[in-house]
Amino acid sequence: MPFQLPELPYAKDALAPVMSAETLEFHHGKHHKAYVTKTNELIDGEQGLSGASLLQVVRKAKESGNAKLFNNSAQLWNHSFFWQCLAPAQGQQPEGKLAKLIEDAFGNPQALLDKLQEEAVNHFSNGWAWLVLDRGSLRVTSLHDADTPFVHDGMVPLFTLDVWEHAYYIDYRNERPRFASSVLSNIVNWDFVAGNLDGQGFERANQGERARSPELTS
Repeated sequence: MPFQLPELPYAKDALAPVMSAETLEFHHGKHHKAYVTKTNELIDGEQGLSGASLLQVVRKAKESGNAKLFNNSAQLWNHSFFWQCLAPAQGQQPEGKLAKLIEDAFGNPQALLDKLQEEAVNHFSNGWAWLVLDRGSLRVTSLHDADTPFVHDGMVPLFTLDVWEHAYYIDYRNERPRFASSVLSNIVNWDFVAGNLDGQGFERANQGERARSPELTS
């Protein structure tokens, strides 16, 4: 079965004014959809990938050096994960185990957000800012272009911020710092971030015959 464009977990206007419905129409409905379409086209020309999950396709493309398939399939996964990292602004704050890990690694939630903001703003060109769990501790990093945590050791994904220009140009033009600040201060889905402490974040953006969909745990 071909990979699908996943539905957004909220209405297109639910993240406004931080992220407009128009941005979601283009970012999700056109950019993300294009990665889905291209991944399916490229898989048709690859032997041994019939019935593979999205994670398996990404890993196989990385191992074989198939850059086109890796870039498209990894972007399909990255975006599927990214949408779940966001939620309508309702004053969300990290709690429980996540709050304790943030305190241990950064001192307080604002210090973590400042670090993510710095990483996102200073990342050169296209890519993603990530909060990952690395051997039991939190770490902020970034990856270029379509690169993704699950092809790197010590990078269990908890949260990501898309810093490709198409993520913010409609609402913020070239002002990446204002985009990053607005998202990080208002629409982070901390429940999703906390749930990914179980190490199953990879699967929450997976799809395909062998994909699993574990429930979020706090």
